[in-house]
Amino acid sequence: MTTPFKRPADTYSPLYFLASLGAGGLSVTFFMFLFFWVPHPNQPVPVFEDIWAAFSQGMLPLQAAILIAWAGIAVFAFLNVKYLLWNLSALSAFKKTEAYTTLRNSNAETTLLAGPLAAAMTINALFIVGMAFVPMLWTIVEYLFPMAMVAFGLVGLWALRLIGDFLGRVLSQGGLFDVTAHNSFAQLLPAFAISMVGVGFAAPAAMSTTPATVAIALVISTFFAVAAVIYTLLAAATAFASMLHYGTHKEAGPTLMVIVPIVTILSILFLRQEHGLHVTFGVHGAEGETMIFLARMLSVQVVFLALGLLVMRRQGYFADFVLGPKTSPGSYALVCPGVAFAVLMHFFINKGLVASGAIDKFGVAFWILTAIAIASQVLMIALVIRLNRQHFGKPALPEAVPAE
Repeated sequence: MTTPFKRPADTYSPLYFLASLGAGGLSVTFFMFLFFWVPHPNQPVPVFEDIWAAFSQGMLPLQAAILIAWAGIAVFAFLNVKYLLWNLSALSAFKKTEAYTTLRNSNAETTLLAGPLAAAMTINALFIVGMAFVPMLWTIVEYLFPMAMVAFGLVGLWALRLIGDFLGRVLSQGGLFDVTAHNSFAQLLPAFAISMVGVGFAAPAAMSTTPATVAIALVISTFFAVAAVIYTLLAAATAFASMLHYGTHKEAGPTLMVIVPIVTILSILFLRQEHGLHVTFGVHGAEGETMIFLARMLSVQVVFLALGLLVMRRQGYFADFVLGPKTSPGSYALVCPGVAFAVLMHFFINKGLVASGAIDKFGVAFWILTAIAIASQVLMIALVIRLNRQHFGKPALPEAVPAE
């Protein structure tokens, strides 16, 4: 009997939720074009009416940027939803296998947090789709905010339950956590997930005009932000000690840069909270303070990007798992840092340097720095295309062996 050839994705891992996450993140990078380049004087974010007005009346470069943004948002939001649904179906089947039972009793149990992480990103991505394509959305947005908070609340409960199962298992008894397998930042995935939930809750804090909605969003997003920071610090400290002793687990090398997306998410969360406090509760902050805050966050990202790339280059990760014949679902974790760096660069340039008067909007310095963000975005698009072909494309047929 001939054994059918399988795609790598047919051997399921919850880390394949990161394929959905990466696509959703790329849709956000395209929304940055609209967010920072399209005037939107009547609300804190551009909506379809603003975008259409800019497209109809703008110069050719702006029109081209809007078309690219629309196309990018549509394509990658579609991929985000497609891979989320595929993962939910695959996870349902995976739960019936012995491999799932083994996973639930190992360090890898936290990989299940990739599920709520991707789901929270999908809610964000769908909101971006609404702003970019749905006319008159802002007339009903105050009704949408409570619905969004309910959705994020359900995803947050999903994440907290998974974290509770894991910590309850390993902390209630000794010897259930393999410290020798803790030699990566893989255990930061729970922090990544709850930070994504937190930034979703922070959106109504920045955009709603209803004080009660803003207050609830501020409080709940603060809880998830604080929880994410605590979890990140504890997990990173213990993991780094293990890496110093055992070296970094090669296949988990991309997790060394998971700090990068966590930093971007928390930075946006704090900016959203600051905006809500300013508009609704009269708490004022200076543009210069925002500039130096974003500079500090960007510096953290550069440090961990340099560390991760150094270790993975020394270990030959890219030659094996990205450009070579080997595959690992954890390779999708490479997309998140590049996307997150691009997004935070846009915020640093526009909310930091431009807002404080350090550089002129659309000046030479502006475009030199923006080119860095766009280069990171383009590189991540190429990486997603490569990984999707590796993991979800048709399996290659084996080469025929000539008869002797």
